[in-house]
Amino acid sequence: MELSDRKKKILRAVIDNYIETAEPVGSKAIASGLGLSSATIRNEMAELKTMGYLEQPHTSAGRVPTPIGYRVYVNELMERHRMSVAETETINSGLRARMKQLDSLISDAGRLVSTLTSYPAYSMSSRSQKLTAKRFELVHVDDLTFIAVVILSDNTVKNRLIRLMSPLDENDLKRYSMLFNNSFTDKTEDMITPQLVMAAERVTGDENGVIMTVAGFLIEVLSDVQQTFVTGTSHLLSHPEFQDVDKARRVMNYLSDSGEMMKLPVPDQGKNVKITIGPENLAEELKDSSVVVAKYNVDENMQGLIGVVGPTRMDYSKVAAWLAYVANALGFMLSRNDTQFPGIGGRTDNDSIDNKED
Repeated sequence: MELSDRKKKILRAVIDNYIETAEPVGSKAIASGLGLSSATIRNEMAELKTMGYLEQPHTSAGRVPTPIGYRVYVNELMERHRMSVAETETINSGLRARMKQLDSLISDAGRLVSTLTSYPAYSMSSRSQKLTAKRFELVHVDDLTFIAVVILSDNTVKNRLIRLMSPLDENDLKRYSMLFNNSFTDKTEDMITPQLVMAAERVTGDENGVIMTVAGFLIEVLSDVQQTFVTGTSHLLSHPEFQDVDKARRVMNYLSDSGEMMKLPVPDQGKNVKITIGPENLAEELKDSSVVVAKYNVDENMQGLIGVVGPTRMDYSKVAAWLAYVANALGFMLSRNDTQFPGIGGRTDNDSIDNKED
């Protein structure tokens, strides 16, 4: 049965009020804004309940939206959030303040989103092309310690502090750096063979395990084609829907499992943002939660996602706009190898959001 315009207005008013207050909504709470009598609104709300768009948690309580009601709201009723100058400046300053190194852009973007939304946030990146090392630097700290720095073919930088069992002077370390730059650059993970490592050990007379240790670090870095970061899971506990500790723990445990995270929704082809509500999520742990996720593209070899998980009582329009903006900024910075984002207009359009159920 198709909803009348009046029912749609009432459903929208109920959801807007519930998002703001987290309390069941009665007819009097929305009557003044709709220009309808409380009796008329009560009758319409009762029909919306019968149709499955609203539910009544207690006999004497007001109504709250169901996942079906939220879906109609996201698809048809909510206003697209146009970001204010203050919001864009807040995001831009947060990006510039936090994102100092390209290899931390993805995780820092997740932290920023979690802070903005007060929901757990996750960020992912994946590469379709195999990485190689472009340059090595072995930085002397003291005779028993050095830092191995690898600049990868996608311009990200990885480093590791390495401790030795016996002393190694700075000149020897420079010699190792030269060997790695001559013999280990432009090689994919499968090309870093035991034979190559053993040959390097023979050339240098390495008895300190430097070649083996740095080569092992390089293989680890080159094999890491998928990066996943989760932050702000404790934010769940601040929302009334997750005062049940067991309920919160199920979601938090799910977000801590990188294998399960691969099942989170992805925007459909041609869409930048996807919203899944409650039972629309495939994971049983997320049946009482909503997920909003935006995608970014760096180039044909690297794509990523940034999203939030929170209660179904979520300001979908605002969260979708923020995520779309941050994803756009993240893609720009990574593709330009730059941490300065010039800023864009802050609107999430209908044609950029996947509003269809899974």
